[in-house]
Amino acid sequence: MESRPSSPSQAERIAAALRQIGKGFTELADAISAGSEEVPEAERHRALLTEWGDRGLDRAEASALFRRHGFAPQAAGGWVRGDWLEVRQDGRRYLTDRSFAWLRRKEAEDDRSGED
Repeated sequence: MESRPSSPSQAERIAAALRQIGKGFTELADAISAGSEEVPEAERHRALLTEWGDRGLDRAEASALFRRHGFAPQAAGGWVRGDWLEVRQDGRRYLTDRSFAWLRRKEAEDDRSGED
């Protein structure tokens, strides 16, 4: 007996589920291929924010940047809720003043530790 979706909305839900499975496999492969000498999370945060800078990124660009620095793309939502990122009228994501202040503090800490 052949099983077919009974409606277009059911077919759309199945397609969405398959896309999620595919994303999961990509994230799993990335995690497996990561070296055991993983960069500390605070350093990854700093690298991500530094690379982001003052430019606005669309959703795909932001997701790619999060992935490149070892974070799940879905983390961006938490960063928005935590006031680290904001989505502006143009639909692009930007760093907030909180993010820039955190980066300045980290740079100042580095400068102080370099004086030792």
